[in-house]
Amino acid sequence: MKGISVSVSMTNQSVIGRLRTELPTFPDALRRVASQILIDPDAAARASIVDLAERAGTSTATVTRFCRVLGFPGYAALRVALAAENGRVAQARWETDIDREIEPGDGLDRVLSIVAGADSRAIQETAAQVDLDRVDRVAEAVAAAQRVELFGLGSSGTAAREMAFRLERIRVPCWFRADAHSALTNAALLGPGDVAIALSHSGRTRECVEVLAEAREQGALTVAVTSFARSPMAEAADVVLTTAVRETTFRLAALSALHSQLLVLDLVYVAVAQRTFERTTEAFEVTARAVHAHRFAEGAEPNRRNKTKERE
Repeated sequence: MKGISVSVSMTNQSVIGRLRTELPTFPDALRRVASQILIDPDAAARASIVDLAERAGTSTATVTRFCRVLGFPGYAALRVALAAENGRVAQARWETDIDREIEPGDGLDRVLSIVAGADSRAIQETAAQVDLDRVDRVAEAVAAAQRVELFGLGSSGTAAREMAFRLERIRVPCWFRADAHSALTNAALLGPGDVAIALSHSGRTRECVEVLAEAREQGALTVAVTSFARSPMAEAADVVLTTAVRETTFRLAALSALHSQLLVLDLVYVAVAQRTFERTTEAFEVTARAVHAHRFAEGAEPNRRNKTKERE
């Protein structure tokens, strides 16, 4: 695979979160191993490689291959990671036990609990799996870039647009493209030292893959933000930043990925701001002055017309 390997460092990876997200993409034999782990992560952390292979109806060689696909050197390392994650989950059991099914007659208090719990857990899992070396590389490139292009469709486009707004505010020359033709033509104008960032939960949005492929061909650094580290968009990127999602009723995965995407992008944004501290501080001051006249002063009464009518 070209570019940075998509195997995320397991020292900070949410194993269960990744397995839950990527389960449908595994080959049949590996899927059976993953399913056994998801059924009972505690038991998997205690089981020998022979036990897990027998439960999954496969061989120890397949379990070893499964570990390596995830980025582990072997089964022992996977067991350690599972045990550590199980311990973290036990400390936050209320979040993992929340039911994600919402019925038409459920009260808003229950809906709030389910939605907040799902989003909180997704953000925690995303934070646990962020590869900080990759974030550092992206931030370094964005801070020095002459041109940064962002692209995404649907809710992923919402996250990309927000990132563009933030970067513009600190004088980073960046553009968000809302349609594929504009994104492709501008990707073709990129070059070495420029950055192209595309967002897609599935990593299978054809337009995103095409944009990154075009930008990469021109020598720009290409970045994929996706929940699937093994996807066509990840293949087209130099750097892959992964996100986690927690579905609930009425909010399928693609609609639930926004908060996780914003977390990853916000981390990149803050890292860029750190690297351009003086420029960023000056930009904040200038832009704050520019909009100051459009804000009501403290204690002012904005609805003066209604006040006048009341007196009349």
